[in-house]
Amino acid sequence: MTITPELDAQFRAAAVREGLVDVRYDVVESPFGELLVAATDRGLCRIWFDPEGQEEELARLFGLRVLRSPLDEVRRELDEYFDGTRHEFDLPLDLRVAAFNEQVLHELARVPYGITTTYGALANKVGRPRAARAVGTVMNRNPIPIVLPCHRVLGSNGSLTGYAGGLDMKLKLLQLEGAILA
Repeated sequence: MTITPELDAQFRAAAVREGLVDVRYDVVESPFGELLVAATDRGLCRIWFDPEGQEEELARLFGLRVLRSPLDEVRRELDEYFDGTRHEFDLPLDLRVAAFNEQVLHELARVPYGITTTYGALANKVGRPRAARAVGTVMNRNPIPIVLPCHRVLGSNGSLTGYAGGLDMKLKLLQLEGAILA
């Protein structure tokens, strides 16, 4: 028996509707390659630049019931961002991080589109002026890059420093926003 795409979509939608899924994910296209996006019922929980093999990590972090299912709102907002028509994201987030990390990520979310900051400046804003390296670690472990714009954070001298998607991706995102000239 062959299951049609329509029937498959109905089964997936029913599983989500009935609360039988811990985390949903999908692969979305971007101008820079595919992204894996994942969400729980609380909100967007992950964006990975490498979509391959992340299902096991999702199960480990959020629960064994992992389902590939469209995340239309996430896809729409990312598409608008990449088209240059969205400068802020309105997606609910499911951040499961330590208190300091959450504080830093909330401050990071306030960095405006097209503007850069430094690790030290973020450390100051969270009341820990000597914690620039710790802020760097939080950026390195940012579970939701792009939406939580760690690409906007530069070294103290304005240099591009580490980025989970690679420095080339960081540069492209900053160029997209007009923060760094092409």
